[in-house]
Amino acid sequence: MDALEQFLLDPNIVYLILVFGFLLTIMALISPGTTILEISAFFTLLLAGWGVYHLPINLWALVILTFGVVPFLLAVRKYKHPIYLILSIASLVIGSVYLFQGEVWWQPAVNPFLAIIVSILAGGYVWIIVIKGMEAANAPPVHDLNALIGSTGEAKTDIHREGSVQVAGELWSAQSEQPIPNGSSVLVIGREGFTLLVEPNNHHP
Repeated sequence: MDALEQFLLDPNIVYLILVFGFLLTIMALISPGTTILEISAFFTLLLAGWGVYHLPINLWALVILTFGVVPFLLAVRKYKHPIYLILSIASLVIGSVYLFQGEVWWQPAVNPFLAIIVSILAGGYVWIIVIKGMEAANAPPVHDLNALIGSTGEAKTDIHREGSVQVAGELWSAQSEQPIPNGSSVLVIGREGFTLLVEPNNHHP
């Protein structure tokens, strides 16, 4: 085993890569359509997966880690309740710390001090960005979004189902039933909450 492979298979390094990959994934879910976040999250989790594959793991911790995604999606996408976020953070912390087998089942292979510091930082970061996002989503609108229906704008990302558009001088999350390339003119045809429903502006010269 060469030095680089030995370094990448250190449980502490794999743990850090795994947590970083989950944080990138969370950022990508909250800010869809950025592409860079999605690609970064994919390759980071791919590298972490390679390390997980080559290291002895606790299956029970892997199950906890995997199912922790469910309450997070419920917190962000649908129910927007802090209890789901708490369950998600707890799953991330416990599942990632105990993922790799130690000498006994209750002892993680990850350095306890590293695990405590990373867990506090990662959990606090997730809590802040998601709670802020939920507060923004539940706040009364400062704009009459219905007034934007019929307006035209510009796609700031490739849009297929999700993406971002600039309309009336502001950046909005957007959805489209058909692919719209970045830079194209778009027409606002409706809205769902704070998300604009758009289609290609075929009348654009």
